[in-house]
Amino acid sequence: MQKKIAIIGGGIVGATAAYYLSKLPGTQRLEVTLFDSGVGQATKAAAGIISPWLSKRRNQRWYQLAKSGADLYPELIHDAQLGTEVYQQTGTIVTREEATDLETLFALAQERRQTAATMGDVSTLTSQEVQAKVPLLSKPQPGVFITGGARVDGDALVHALLDRASEKNLTVRQERVSLTPDGQVVTSMGPRHYDRVILAAGAWLKDLVAPLAVTADVRPQKGQLIELAVKDYELQENMPVVMPEGERDFIPFGHGKLIVGATHEDDGKFNLTPDATVTADLLASAQRLMTGVTADDITGVRVGTRAYSSDFAPFFGPVPEHELFLAASGLGSSGLTTGPQIGRLLAGSALYGGTPDWSEYELPLTTYLRSSAE
Repeated sequence: MQKKIAIIGGGIVGATAAYYLSKLPGTQRLEVTLFDSGVGQATKAAAGIISPWLSKRRNQRWYQLAKSGADLYPELIHDAQLGTEVYQQTGTIVTREEATDLETLFALAQERRQTAATMGDVSTLTSQEVQAKVPLLSKPQPGVFITGGARVDGDALVHALLDRASEKNLTVRQERVSLTPDGQVVTSMGPRHYDRVILAAGAWLKDLVAPLAVTADVRPQKGQLIELAVKDYELQENMPVVMPEGERDFIPFGHGKLIVGATHEDDGKFNLTPDATVTADLLASAQRLMTGVTADDITGVRVGTRAYSSDFAPFFGPVPEHELFLAASGLGSSGLTTGPQIGRLLAGSALYGGTPDWSEYELPLTTYLRSSAE
């Protein structure tokens, strides 16, 4: 008997869940349908740094989830046979201007490395050594270098994972769907029943679960980044990504492509229109790091909508009192790091059932999903 699973949302969580639902043991009798309108998705607008180890967040559950996500990436990329245009361990440089701040950061890196083998080697770099590794920089600061850090193109990753899953048991439908109070998925062809439904709609989760009389602690945030055409250093196509103190992240993709960003705009919410003022601010950040860059070098602007919870922590799992549904949201700016692990866990739960204990990674789901009657 065929088991039918629906995924609502084709971002990093939905795409990874779809991939694992085509790969895990027992998927031979599985039919998976993914619904995504294609509008505003955070992942498709994102290019990110996979390097959670030096985060100063006090939330240890988040850190364990992010660390697990970083650990998963090499395995996921290898198994899905994805190329370096999607993901590459180029290393990460986190800079600090003051020597004492650099020492503190290096001490944190050494401590975290004891329980995070994926970090690779850790070392301090002078400003000259930073520039040698990233010659695009004309005004570098000294920093801590982590060899295990990586860059990832969210749009390329999502497309590749969905392509892999579509070769097996996945059907992708580009449409916006809703839910009925009794748990059906309302599609363009009418209401449909599924054995399990993964709700991976990001900032749209709040509206999606409203018919179930569930209130989701989710708010939208606009994020923008810019793509720049820069000098192509043929002998250094694999420059490390840089997290410069006081500036936007600096992500070289090789072949003369550089991404700078991203912003965190609470007032922007679901607005997907590029903001000229924000674009100028991102460009100014790039100009403070490197000389000779002008507005004429901007080759593109990406805009997406992230989802945040009130405590800035992601949440995922079976919706309370609605066990047919599995939900995930609140990933915020760390979605590219935490999303694959969340998608993998949700895929396993949807396929095998049970009540997994994910307390290592998150607070009880009732912290974020509550009955509207309460």
